[in-house]
Amino acid sequence: MDGVTEIRRGTLQEQTFYEQVGGEDTFRRLVHRFYQGVAEDPLLRPMYPEEDLGPAEERLALFLMQYWGGPTTYSQNRGHPRLRMRHVPFKVDRAAHDAWLRHMRDAVDELGLSEEHEQTLWKYLTYAAASMVNSPD
Repeated sequence: MDGVTEIRRGTLQEQTFYEQVGGEDTFRRLVHRFYQGVAEDPLLRPMYPEEDLGPAEERLALFLMQYWGGPTTYSQNRGHPRLRMRHVPFKVDRAAHDAWLRHMRDAVDELGLSEEHEQTLWKYLTYAAASMVNSPD
């Protein structure tokens, strides 16, 4: 990852990906747009048992912010991410994988990131989606 160097308190430090792409606002926009798609998706919506998608949106935003170098609020509130374990109760097959990525692609495209940042984020998201598949087609 190409880091941007800045001076903080008299020392040189590399910015995190989180900082490079705009911090909390960027990740909240990403996740909000993603869940707008999920809310209307007949395959994915049933995987979110809460009446309101707000709690799921908050969890994903906090997770992604932490993963990319932002605040550690996710782990402070929920412990280790254990993503595969948290998704075991849900059938995640290739169709769910594809639907998840379709909504995430729309959300990523709306961020207007640099090509390098977009590719870095998308590479992770496609990896994460593939690793959540827990059911054969």
